[in-house]
Amino acid sequence: MNDTSSAPSTTPIPNNYGVATSMADVQNQINEMEAFFETGATLPVDFRLRQLRRLQAYLLAHEQEALDALHADLGKSAFESYATELGLVYDEIRLYLRKLRQWARPRRAPTPLAHFPSSSTVYPYPFGVAAVLSPWNYPLQLTLIPLVDAIGAGNCVAMKPSKTSPHTSQFLRDMCRELFDPCYVYCWHGSNDMNDWLLQVEFDKIMFTGSPRVGKEIMTAAAQNLTSVTLELGGKSPVFIAADADIRRAAQRIAWGKCLNSGQTCVGPDYALVHEDVADEFVEELQRWIHEYYGEDVLASPDYPHMINQKHFDMVCRLIDERPQGTRIAFGGRRNPATLQIEPTVVTGVRIDDPLLSQEIFGPALPVITWHDVDEALDIVRSIKHPLACYIFSESRTFQRHILDAVRCGGATINDVVIHASSNSMGFGGVQNSGIGAYHGKVGFDAFTHYKSTMKKSTLIETSIRNPPFNETKMRLLKLVMPGK
Repeated sequence: MNDTSSAPSTTPIPNNYGVATSMADVQNQINEMEAFFETGATLPVDFRLRQLRRLQAYLLAHEQEALDALHADLGKSAFESYATELGLVYDEIRLYLRKLRQWARPRRAPTPLAHFPSSSTVYPYPFGVAAVLSPWNYPLQLTLIPLVDAIGAGNCVAMKPSKTSPHTSQFLRDMCRELFDPCYVYCWHGSNDMNDWLLQVEFDKIMFTGSPRVGKEIMTAAAQNLTSVTLELGGKSPVFIAADADIRRAAQRIAWGKCLNSGQTCVGPDYALVHEDVADEFVEELQRWIHEYYGEDVLASPDYPHMINQKHFDMVCRLIDERPQGTRIAFGGRRNPATLQIEPTVVTGVRIDDPLLSQEIFGPALPVITWHDVDEALDIVRSIKHPLACYIFSESRTFQRHILDAVRCGGATINDVVIHASSNSMGFGGVQNSGIGAYHGKVGFDAFTHYKSTMKKSTLIETSIRNPPFNETKMRLLKLVMPGK
């Protein structure tokens, strides 16, 4: 492939595309990608835009296949899959097609007087070969948005989608095989061995989405080569519901966000902290809205997704069933092992030491905790630490600001849930245990870009003040150009 080519590939593609049988196979593939990057073929903006247009055209032509794959893996309706996966990828591509030339342009910077006569320029430059390691819960969006960001920034990309979502992963491999020279973008088939091998490779950038446990392993491996990482991890995202909140609207929106992908959403509302005066009303409204969305028999609704697999189904059921005395299921709790569906379940009377608060639930169970003084609720959130998201339902700007200032989280939405994570005009990411760095839109371009600061000095004049021997006159001149205040 070269800068003017738009062909899918100029490198012969083997029949075992995406499969590695040894560490040597992985390293050889990365070596080929590094060699391709060193040719400079990915640097021209026209080349990057052409690849993004081809990706866009492929997705439009194969849209139904993508939706079918997501339904097979997670039981998502076509509407939900488009709204939360494919549509967001289209948004990202369109933004890059509009803005990439502007983002990739060298930027002039002010030059200190002490360096006269000079000019300063910052050049956006790709890292090189970037790894995109993606999860199963939003397997299309969480693979392709980083891919768009990495391509837009001018990198070669090695992708490994999750083996836990096999249909979508196969769609992504077929797409990459048809669209891209394997020296430019490559997509591996997931396996336990592959995970270990990839951690031994010296990438130039790693983007990982998944659990904090695996994120720590990724960061440990990256540290051996001082590789830049962006980690989008998880965390228990709280919902604060104040006494002055619009309870009907809060329940409506929380029901939507909690049931999205059947609770398998990294920024989904994980537990609700509700003022004691409105707790009963909130639970009643929540049940009403869930039935409004999915009918009286939620498990029979074609719009209600299922757990990704038996292991995850069993884990969420165990969290619900092994709750301690004093808690109760306010509504829900039914499940269908044949379809791996769990009814939206609200558990009340929950305490800080309950299993439902000990780990990210990642399913359609919502613990409800009541509070009298908001500091009680804040103490709970602080004990769990660094959520990926925080949600605040209140009409009081003072209350909203108080929670935003008190909770260290990746991002927040006020009087709704989840939606901040879908905006590509803001960066999306976590903080400490819920992540490092951010992506989406221009922030995603920045995540895959090294900004090369460059100063160009004129040869017409020599500023002899900096050269020995030094004297009082030079010191006075130095303080003129570098004053203390």
